[in-house]
Amino acid sequence: MLMSWGLVLFVAFCVVAAIQIFYYGYFFRHVGAWKPPAKEASRQHPVSVVICARDEDENLARNLPGVLVQDYRSTHEVVVVNDNSVDDSRYILEEFQKTFRFLNIVELQQEAKLIAGKKYPLSIGIKEAKHEVLLLTDADCVPASEHWIYKMQDAFRDGIEVVLGYGAYQKLPGFLNKAIRFETFHTALQYLGYALAGKPYMGVGRNLAYRKGLFFRNKGFSAINHIPSGDDDLFINKVASAANTTVVLDPDAFTLSRPKTTWKDWMRQKNRHYSTGKYYRRGHQWLLGLYTTSYFLFYPLFAAAAIVYDWRLALIPLALRLLTIGLVWRKAMKRLGEDDLFPMFLFWDLWLFFYYLIFAPAVWKKPKKTWN
Repeated sequence: MLMSWGLVLFVAFCVVAAIQIFYYGYFFRHVGAWKPPAKEASRQHPVSVVICARDEDENLARNLPGVLVQDYRSTHEVVVVNDNSVDDSRYILEEFQKTFRFLNIVELQQEAKLIAGKKYPLSIGIKEAKHEVLLLTDADCVPASEHWIYKMQDAFRDGIEVVLGYGAYQKLPGFLNKAIRFETFHTALQYLGYALAGKPYMGVGRNLAYRKGLFFRNKGFSAINHIPSGDDDLFINKVASAANTTVVLDPDAFTLSRPKTTWKDWMRQKNRHYSTGKYYRRGHQWLLGLYTTSYFLFYPLFAAAAIVYDWRLALIPLALRLLTIGLVWRKAMKRLGEDDLFPMFLFWDLWLFFYYLIFAPAVWKKPKKTWN
């Protein structure tokens, strides 16, 4: 009986390892292999950059200049929705507007009833935008280069309505910073990898572009207004397809954000983000759930198979999986500018087991009605 159970555990371990290898070989390898598509000519579209801010005077003062001084000669505007701020945001924006006439300030002085989170101010900003191509970011983000607008809008062509970008976090000292950046990398590996494989399921509001017409054809956020989060991932989950979505992974097209500085704040942020996953399309829930479950089971099954069955045989699936993941992570981390994380590759692999253990309950929690 002991041997039969050992064989069952070993087979289960091999199946889980095979699932992991499949995900990395079929979906995630595309991130590291990404190259800009060959184009005969570049086109400069009129662009509206839309930013929502609530009590973000320091972030606006620090980051908005990076958006306003973009090297983009074609028609564009920057729309900032000041959502019921009680700090000095209004005065900072008015000072910027004296120099940058293409800065459009939208002052909201009343809360929207029954519409939780960021969706109402973002909807107003999109409605006020003059141009068809919308480029979204947050007040706590700054473009990684002066070519951000150009690189993101250049991905639009006939049939493309959604462009997914990478929103990185600034590199600071300390383990928490590395943990935040690794989690951001791993999340990007999934949503960018799925999109490049023809299965787009989300984007991040720190760096995201889509057509205004797409927004209004789908009645904006009306289907998800009751959910506090989801103005980026749930909306993209609804409207994105293999045919209308593309990805830009040029370092000049990244945005940079200041990461949380305490574990408590970061965990609160991640719990809020993960609470929207249960609203994804069923197919996407299944794909994401299978990957997460396989990751969660891998090391416990390895330990069980090594102890109960044969540790020498158990090392074979372990080695194959680690080799596959290591190759994919190395290339993808280099592509996304996170290659300083790779020396801790084995640690991050084990870290993900505990990460999923900590944040799994967030999937079933009711989202809180805040967005900042």
